[in-house]
Amino acid sequence: MIATSPVSRGGLSTTDVAERRARSGPNVLPEPAPPRLAARVGGQLRDPLILVLLAAMAVTAALRDVADLIVIGLVIVLNTTVGVVQEVRADRAVAALRRLAAPSARVVRDGAEVVLPAADLVPDDLIRVQAGDVVPADATLTEAVRLTVDESALTGESVPVSRSTADELAAGTVVATGRGVAVVVRTGADSALGRIAALVAATPRRSTPLQRRLAGLGRGLAVATVALSLLVLVSGLLRGLPLADMVLAAVSLTVAAVPESLPAVVTVALALGAHRMARRQAIVRRLPAVETLGSVTVIATDKTGTLTEGVMSVERVVLPDGTTRTLTGTGYEPGPVVDRPEVAGLALAMLLCTDADLAAPRGDDGRWTAVGDPMEAALIVAAARCGVPPSTRDTHPRVAEIPFDEARLRMTTVHALPDGGYLVASKGAPERMLTDIRPDMLATARRLGADGYRVLAVAGRRTDRIPDEPERDLDLLGLVALIDPMRAEAGRAVSTITRAGIRLLLVTGDHPATAAAIADRVGLPARRVITGDRLPDGPLPAAHVFARTRPEQKLTIMRALQRDGEVVAMTGDGVNDAPALRAADIGVAMGRSGTEAARQAADLVLADDNLATVAAAVEEGRRIYTNIRRFLAYALSGGLAEVAVMLVGPFLGLAVPLLPAQILWINMLTHGLPGVALGAEPADPSTMDRPPRTPDEAILGDGLARRVLVTGGLITAVALAAAVVADANGRPWQSVLFTVLGLAQLGVALAIRGDGPRNRALDLAVGSSLVLQLAGVWVGPLRSLLGTAWLSPADVALCAVVAAVPGLVTFVLKRRALRDEDQLAA
Repeated sequence: MIATSPVSRGGLSTTDVAERRARSGPNVLPEPAPPRLAARVGGQLRDPLILVLLAAMAVTAALRDVADLIVIGLVIVLNTTVGVVQEVRADRAVAALRRLAAPSARVVRDGAEVVLPAADLVPDDLIRVQAGDVVPADATLTEAVRLTVDESALTGESVPVSRSTADELAAGTVVATGRGVAVVVRTGADSALGRIAALVAATPRRSTPLQRRLAGLGRGLAVATVALSLLVLVSGLLRGLPLADMVLAAVSLTVAAVPESLPAVVTVALALGAHRMARRQAIVRRLPAVETLGSVTVIATDKTGTLTEGVMSVERVVLPDGTTRTLTGTGYEPGPVVDRPEVAGLALAMLLCTDADLAAPRGDDGRWTAVGDPMEAALIVAAARCGVPPSTRDTHPRVAEIPFDEARLRMTTVHALPDGGYLVASKGAPERMLTDIRPDMLATARRLGADGYRVLAVAGRRTDRIPDEPERDLDLLGLVALIDPMRAEAGRAVSTITRAGIRLLLVTGDHPATAAAIADRVGLPARRVITGDRLPDGPLPAAHVFARTRPEQKLTIMRALQRDGEVVAMTGDGVNDAPALRAADIGVAMGRSGTEAARQAADLVLADDNLATVAAAVEEGRRIYTNIRRFLAYALSGGLAEVAVMLVGPFLGLAVPLLPAQILWINMLTHGLPGVALGAEPADPSTMDRPPRTPDEAILGDGLARRVLVTGGLITAVALAAAVVADANGRPWQSVLFTVLGLAQLGVALAIRGDGPRNRALDLAVGSSLVLQLAGVWVGPLRSLLGTAWLSPADVALCAVVAAVPGLVTFVLKRRALRDEDQLAA
């Protein structure tokens, strides 16, 4: 038991805060300066695919091929510009996410306790911390109750250390147990965490696994392309062909195989996809989570806040004589007051044995909010509605306490009474408290739990002195039945998740009967409920509901699932959930009700604590990954067709099928705007009707490589056929080949688009590229630059008819594949 001392509750005034902020600035860590423009451009030019184009540019310069040199340079400049712009947009998106995920702090201002962004803290602010909080600034403790702090973020020492009054707390450390009150002494860059952050501010950002896999693909394409080009060059020279012609052919072949917009598409898809998730209340803290979300096979969710509203309220109380009283009102507003003298003793104990508080409405929403544990806030509200207002705590100061912990499942406080003597108040799980004092009430508690209530037993006694063992000889004051209303969308969210082939588990600390009742309401099978103390060492049993689980048992459940090959998303809100959140494939923390430790350990933070948001995030993750694969199918099939045209054309009498400038023009128009637009395709309606993808699936797996070969082969066939026919009829065959090859790729872009809402950006991109592609054979200056010849409208119409074939075939094959998938799903 820890003795406590009274602490001033006033805090700084608004004027004091303004003066201190003017001197110290915001409580934010120094961030690395954004890269200079030159550094961004250099980063773009170091991409392996761009290096290949730079080499081709050097060769064309050596050959004095001015037209090709201009076009290659134009493509490099355009691609670099697009890449830099997308990089800036991605940085802004990530910065916005950082602001949304910023930690908060409980601070006393103008005599009231409020929750504010940690950035608003100033020196001399009075802050409160409790288990699970990240210390928001360097501060000196003025009160400490069983306070231990995990300082591993600063020292690397994983064992929590005890801190007492007058000790200092360092910013960035995590409160492991207990609670405390402290005065801020240093903020921002002056804090312990700020000084360390300044040393690592220039650390480069690590790319995501998907980006690394695609970078490897780009390097492989670059190496293969250069090798193939050299082979063509050498074989041509061995056949006695002119060196200049063969070098030009080799350069053309090299240029044909380079999907130069690949880096920009991937970067913008990931970063802006994460930003879209944030708009849907899912804040992505780490970009790799975006791709992992698409392969989640199991979601282990808590009840409070995710399936329920997260606004606890006391609906019933059961007095020691067995009579029940129903309380009215919802939310955290402490009114209206109904005089209930028969529950006055229970109400007083409910109020005093809490660490939470209530915050009056701020802003336009007009809602009272909980500061601290929502369940404790509900007890304070219920006491106020029974005529015991929160101000009663001022006349009944706490002089000793035994804090709540997971092993005991109870909390006890001792208070000085205004008329002399002391009051002991205790609350906790009925099975822990009633066994000793009122075993006859256990059946009532179980019955309430079976009805979906969370039940607490409240006990107390008056004493003449502070007792050495305050939890002995207590009298039952009553049972408290709290309810957290189900979210209206919870049932739909459960249905969406299970329809997507994802196994949903309810993992809660509630009584098994309560857990089963909640599961039944949302449509989860609850025939078998496993309690935490009966978890097996091996594989998990086939159950959907796990009750009476302690936070460390979440880690046991998660690891058992991972051993079975599952990809697990796990929700959590407490400091003890942090290990499981960090070890899960996707750790999901509660943004409103969760602790800061949980949010810092998670990959995904739910701003609204809503399970439906997890479903939306999974859908967004699948959409992003699908769009990247869609772009690869489009870009690689086009590149394959261009390479095949350059290799096969000479055998059909087409000596140099396309000039480097012509290939680059096609690539610029087809892979540029249409490619980026494909990366922004809306989700298909059936996205959440399909099973999760295999996590170790290759980026070109699941038949994508085959589709690239088929589509690329179709484009090659129609382009070469059109060129051969044009050559036989004395038409400008190279311009025909140039036109068909470009139009066919644009047709494929429209054919592989998603089945969701129409993406107007893709229509605009394809339309713009179509106009520019035709300008290549109709506009005089462009014809001179590209080396093309005039084509009549009739010629272009025939080219368009032929070029439509690959897109039509691709569309038919896509519809057939989707129909087969639907039949398998059925």
